[in-house]
Amino acid sequence: MQSAESNTTLAVYEGQFGNFTITPSDRQSVIIYRSALMVAAVCFAAATSLILWRSPNIELDTLQLVNWLYIGFSIALGIALATIHIYLAILHRALQLFLAIGSIAAIILASQTHQPIAQIIYQQPLTILGIGFTFAALTGIFFKEAFCFDRFETKILTFIVPALLLGHLTNLLPQTIESILLATWAGLFLIFAIRKSIQPIPPDIGDKSVFDHLKKNQK
Repeated sequence: MQSAESNTTLAVYEGQFGNFTITPSDRQSVIIYRSALMVAAVCFAAATSLILWRSPNIELDTLQLVNWLYIGFSIALGIALATIHIYLAILHRALQLFLAIGSIAAIILASQTHQPIAQIIYQQPLTILGIGFTFAALTGIFFKEAFCFDRFETKILTFIVPALLLGHLTNLLPQTIESILLATWAGLFLIFAIRKSIQPIPPDIGDKSVFDHLKKNQK
């Protein structure tokens, strides 16, 4: 995407299906997306630190704090998925649906067992079949970022997240390996969010002419 010319207010970019401009609203959506990713990454890293630091004897107060961090992570992820720019609308809707399924599963399980989410996932691996949809949505973001921007951390995360979840679900991973993968996940997620915050904004918006073209074909 290259700048072709500029007018008095907005730069004009040459897209695959015609010229387009990037508006202040476009830039704001990217800022919201990146801010949401940062909040999600910080919440996830903080929760992971508490779990690994206090393991194996985690107090209920700590688990309750992790619960609130998980809620913050889920809300932030929802905002990120509402503002992310993805050319394929069906993929975008699928990731949002995944988050909705995972969130509903977490709410139902938490209300039925009256236990913090982390405790539920750890003690009942089969709950990943429901709650895991939230992390499938997150993996979708990692995959999109790896594909579009060739980021090393998202390439690794695209593998680590499902590997850890499936490993825990099937009880195939030793606890030490699970802890290492979880810490790596949290660290790389933070690196991704930080690097994303300093990336130029236009590439995150993408080629708006492609979005317009796809919308016209859907009518």
